[in-house]
Amino acid sequence: MKHDKIQKSITAYLCRYMSHAPARLDFMQSLTGFILALFIVAHLLFEASIIISKDAMLAVTKLFEGYYFFGEAYPSIISFLAAFIFIIFILHALTAVRKLPSSYRQYHLFKKHSLQFQHNDTTLWFYQVITGFMMFFLAPIHLYMMMTQPANIGPYASADRIYSDWMWPLYLLLLISVVIHAGIGLYRLAMKWGLLTRHHNHKQTKKNRYLIKKIMIIGIVVYLCIGLLSLATYMMIGYDHQDKAGERYHPVETLK
Repeated sequence: MKHDKIQKSITAYLCRYMSHAPARLDFMQSLTGFILALFIVAHLLFEASIIISKDAMLAVTKLFEGYYFFGEAYPSIISFLAAFIFIIFILHALTAVRKLPSSYRQYHLFKKHSLQFQHNDTTLWFYQVITGFMMFFLAPIHLYMMMTQPANIGPYASADRIYSDWMWPLYLLLLISVVIHAGIGLYRLAMKWGLLTRHHNHKQTKKNRYLIKKIMIIGIVVYLCIGLLSLATYMMIGYDHQDKAGERYHPVETLK
């Protein structure tokens, strides 16, 4: 009798836990996605320092290597940061993949549904699936390089990697997929958690929804332009520096 009560208690606990599992996974997906989106926003802005000057980019690199805090550069800090982002990326991918069509039949039903209803948010979700699939292959390569080669970051080192080592196709595809995925993801999070849409007035809710979608489009365009301009700047530096590939950049002041 006692054994039966224990077994029933365990079964009841597991049932309650399993019933809450989808909500927990959904929350984990939202949280990890939000962290990654914030990282993308900050990362692209820091990378854009190369547009200002080589010295500005070097200053940002030294900042993340802890030079201004410890008086000495520790590239391993970048390795730890990249590893942390990699873990968040894996958690986000694992929680998101469960929502993808697992068979051709499911994909066919989804395609039929989207064509029939012509719902913009459904189309945006499909764009997220495509960009997420691209990131699944592209992002780990970049993160692994940052973890294993943290010292190879700088005006010349990064430019040589992009131009002389022919990494620009990967970074171009990664830039496009990341910005679109993050932009749509932030919009969907705003819709999901009711940001600016918790109104009993349907017209006001519709206006706010339109506003958030407009901000999403503007954000995607702006960050794509910033990323493309940064990539083009690295390409030009790499082209000018190709005969001395591997040489590190040193500020003019230190050469005097």
